[in-house]
Amino acid sequence: MTPVFGIAGRSGSGKTTLIEAMLPLLAARGLRVNVIKHSHHDFEMEPPGKDSARFRLAGAQEVMVASPYRYAIVHELRGTPEPSLQEQLARLSPADLVLVEGFKQAAIPRIEVYRPALGKPPLHETDREFLAVVTDAPLGTDLPCLPLNDPGQVADFLCRALGLA
Repeated sequence: MTPVFGIAGRSGSGKTTLIEAMLPLLAARGLRVNVIKHSHHDFEMEPPGKDSARFRLAGAQEVMVASPYRYAIVHELRGTPEPSLQEQLARLSPADLVLVEGFKQAAIPRIEVYRPALGKPPLHETDREFLAVVTDAPLGTDLPCLPLNDPGQVADFLCRALGLA
């Protein structure tokens, strides 16, 4: 089974930026990495009025947009429950690692990206399942603290935690 590793934190903490910075570092290690991004907001893959949006609005359950460069599938839930993380993982192509942004409550190994300057409480104080905290300030915690401005160190920690080369 493909290892799954979560990156959680409050909005604006830098989760996406960290993942974006780690992806080329992980690829340089020869790892194929998939990413699942959880969002609490609605989103559009194409602007309204484009073909795929028109098909969805007309009632299509799923629409695939394909080109010589990439493809995407948009599945309309229309009142059905959001798929679980396991169901989402099952839809992905094979990879060496899946990074998951969000899913704060998922039972997967994960780190918290925490910026005290946001003025919001850290997640790791009420959830003891985090392996480390990635931060831009000194913290009083027993968890390992990794520097937010050093994605290489975070990637090293992640690979060690999962036993990846």
